[in-house]
Amino acid sequence: MLDWMVDCGYTPHLIVDASSDTVQVPRQFVKEGKIVLNISASATQSFQIGSEAVEFSARFGGVSHRICVPVDFVLGIYARETGQGMVFTEDASAVPEAAGNSSDGGDKPPDPPPEKPRRPSLKVVK
Repeated sequence: MLDWMVDCGYTPHLIVDASSDTVQVPRQFVKEGKIVLNISASATQSFQIGSEAVEFSARFGGVSHRICVPVDFVLGIYARETGQGMVFTEDASAVPEAAGNSSDGGDKPPDPPPEKPRRPSLKVVK
């Protein structure tokens, strides 16, 4: 799924159950026990997916953090641009609530996945 998103030019995001201490994420960005992590190449360093865990470094609020998520705590993966992806839990209702947090290499979390692709628009700035 990750390879498909990257091949299509989409930004992959992991939805993570951060309720366990075995999940190493910056706790200040966890909401309702979940966090959404941008796992694109531009937002991560030393990214590795193993049989036991997903590990990488990412910046949150300008501060670098080491992230380690055991695979049992990965709830899903989706493309930010389309919202398409996979949920690995039976409780799919929990997924949209988590979409407000992310590591994106910047200070602002990305928008939640849209219901459908947005059309381009122009805005007058004075």
